[in-house]
Amino acid sequence: MGLLKNLLKAVAGDAIDKIKENIEQTVKANIPQQQRPVQQAAAQKSYSTEEQPDRTDAEWKAYFREIIHTSCPGYIVRENVPVTDIAGFVSDEFQLYKTRPRQVYKAEWGQPYSFVLYQGAVPAAVVMLGSGHSHSSNVKYLVARMFAKKSGLPYINFYTQMPNERDYVVSRIRKFL
Repeated sequence: MGLLKNLLKAVAGDAIDKIKENIEQTVKANIPQQQRPVQQAAAQKSYSTEEQPDRTDAEWKAYFREIIHTSCPGYIVRENVPVTDIAGFVSDEFQLYKTRPRQVYKAEWGQPYSFVLYQGAVPAAVVMLGSGHSHSSNVKYLVARMFAKKSGLPYINFYTQMPNERDYVVSRIRKFL
């Protein structure tokens, strides 16, 4: 008896799901395009190559190099600076991940900083390029950010999958300086 009851529930559940799906499709088909939600129209929008530049890592590096040199003339700029040049060969304890609250990390494990701006011989700020994934979860980037923070340096990151228009880049860098 229990088997028959479960079988009937399964068949009825499938039938109800199909009816709901047919109703949703019918409703969507009968709503004029201009009455559909704005979110749907925004999701269907495609970005042109002007809005989402598809650049290589070397092209991004050159783009940011030019912006930093022209918009920050009072600073000396170095590229691909090892974390150890800023923090030294040290180890420190950070909580980068919730599952590892008391983990020790070495400075040499950090991702080299894309650009470091110096005033004289003193580092003034770090500019880091990378994808959103690398900045938020890659241990090399997280270690680099923590050692910059420990050194008292502003850490400015830019996601290379975003447009990064010139005015935006300049305003963010000046805000931190």
